[in-house]
Amino acid sequence: MTETFSGASPLPHWGVIRAQGADAATFIHSQLTQDFLLLGPESARLAAFCNAKGRMQASFIAIRPSAEDILLVCERDLLPQVLKRLRMFVLRAKCQLEDASAAFTLLGLTGSAVPAGLNTPWQVLPQGAAQVIGLYPAQGQARALWLAPAGTPAPNVAPLAPAIWRWLEVMSGVPLVSQAIYEQLVPQMLNYESVGGVNFKKGCYPGQEIVARSQFRGTLKRRAYLAQASAEVPPGAEVFATNNVEQPVGVVVLSAPNPVQIGQWSAVIAMQTGAAEQTLHSNGVALTLLPLPYPLRDDI
Repeated sequence: MTETFSGASPLPHWGVIRAQGADAATFIHSQLTQDFLLLGPESARLAAFCNAKGRMQASFIAIRPSAEDILLVCERDLLPQVLKRLRMFVLRAKCQLEDASAAFTLLGLTGSAVPAGLNTPWQVLPQGAAQVIGLYPAQGQARALWLAPAGTPAPNVAPLAPAIWRWLEVMSGVPLVSQAIYEQLVPQMLNYESVGGVNFKKGCYPGQEIVARSQFRGTLKRRAYLAQASAEVPPGAEVFATNNVEQPVGVVVLSAPNPVQIGQWSAVIAMQTGAAEQTLHSNGVALTLLPLPYPLRDDI
């Protein structure tokens, strides 16, 4: 990976939900897979919003810049329906939820554009009015999310093509849930327990029993994998293996063209673990598995 891939990219595919009020942290804590009561301004959370069956309806990169203010960054194509769903559970809680996407600017930073001092995923480094959130690296490149009120001057770094950011997003192996995989996967099927997306010690939230059972009873049969494809494989496309040509063994979660190997695509797929040794394809396109860029936890 060269310095060509350092810079700042706009993130039009992500939006922001704002939760405000005296009960904002308590409410969000009760709905998502992570702890928000103990969240301070120096840290971020990766968290999933599940239905009663533990299937993810959305996932968020979340910060708590003040005691009564939580910002939830998610895939924009899911934002309206997820916001509507969250509002159904507010009831008497002192918490206002709104689509705040227009009130904030989001940039993806990579390489030398990531500020010095931002060393770990989910660390938050304030920079003036902006909050810079450490993300998982990709291809040896540091990555971060720059989140600031609209109108805040952008960091003085080189521009980065959105297509390159999207590819690095894939290669990090930590995708957010999009419309293409709505209510298809429990958090561990995206390896969220291994990248800080699930707290197994916190209190109740929708789908908690299913998520916990998958972890502690050994019932998890699917995982997220990185794959290389010989052509485009869109999110939501089914994945098949040679030993089962009629029933899909997985689904494409996120994909992007590879700017290094022209004509190739990279993808995150959620797939049955037993199919990892098989020959794989999606829409007739051959898939080759790649090593994950992080270890899977076995010590939860």
